[in-house]
Parts: sequence; structure tokens; C-alpha cells
Amino acid sequence: MENIYDLANNLERAIRALPEFQAVKDAKEKVEADATAKALWEEFLVAQNKIQDLIQSGQMPSQEDQEEMSALGDKIEANATLKAYFESQQALGVYVGDLERIIFKPLQELTE
Repeated sequence: MENIYDLANNLERAIRALPEFQAVKDAKEKVEADATAKALWEEFLVAQNKIQDLIQSGQMPSQEDQEEMSALGDKIEANATLKAYFESQQALGVYVGDLERIIFKPLQELTE
């Protein structure tokens, strides 16, 4: 049997070779090169982190926080560069979700 760490390293290389991975990488570079998209992305990350912090501390985001996220979502949807970035992330996310199910299946079986 192959060493599990070798398998993990092979998986890492395979993920990096996916066209979907390259698409996310290319889309991210376009966001970084577009000042408007980059500023909007950074604004989104700050708002997202704020909401995550609230949830982790057991608090619910306020109506104002939810409206802010909704407005940011609308702005992102209207920005072609960020929209392409999100879409490419979603496509790669399909692989990640599938891999997660496969990798954790034996551990889940232990809890059944």
C-alpha cells in the first residue's frame, strides 16, 4: 500500500492540475488587477468575517448586517470580474465537496 502522505501529496498536485483550479487562480489575478473589484472583494471579506464572528460568539447578525451582505452580494453580481471569480470558485468547490465526502467516508462509518 502506498504511503498515505504520498497519496495526499499526489492529490494536491492533481487538484493544482485541474482546469477549474487554474480558472480560480486566473480569476483571482483579474480581481487583484482591477482596483474596483479588489476593493469590493475586500469590503465583502470584512463584512463576511464580521458575520462569522457574530455567529461563532453565539449572536445572530442584525437586520442591518444582513442587508449589508445582501447589498454587497448585489454589487458583486453586477461586477463581471467578481462574478467570474465566484463562479470559478463554485466550479472548483464541486471537486472539493466530492473529495471531502470520499476522504471522510471511512471516518463517518466509524460513528455509525
